Amino acid sequence: MYPRHGTASPTSRQSAPVPLLVLDTNVVLDWIAFGDPRVRPIADAIECGLLQAATSSACLQELRRALGYAQVKLNAAAQLLAFERYTAFARVFALPEPGTVAGMPRCEDPDDQKFLELAWHARASHLLTRDKALLKLARPLAQLGRFCVQAPQEFYLQP
Repeated sequence: MYPRHGTASPTSRQSAPVPLLVLDTNVVLDWIAFGDPRVRPIADAIECGLLQAATSSACLQELRRALGYAQVKLNAAAQLLAFERYTAFARVFALPEPGTVAGMPRCEDPDDQKFLELAWHARASHLLTRDKALLKLARPLAQLGRFCVQAPQEFYLQP
């Protein structure tokens, strides 16, 4: 069950911060294109404002390309609707030049480095992915104490 972040109680003046997540492109596709039940709890929490998704222009460019892949099976109108659905809930962060974070591990897949850098600069609590190259970095990133890298089905909020 997700806590009601962002909802102020009658006795509090400030609400709890809404956790910020980075979702890699495949997790976003599972949400907006495929309706995958494995990501439904996360998508529901984002759509209800209990969680927030972070993205960047590079991540959005990749998503646009991925929505057009033949295996996604969306026509142009459905691609646009899916993209608009995601951007309605995602907060876009402007990032510095790639590779400017000293001490951050490098992903063996250079195309995935953008997700690490986004999570770092946005100060996300989690990067959710099923990508093996990113998941291999979970331990070194946890040691830095900046954000967690997890598969979506492993992500649970503590009350």
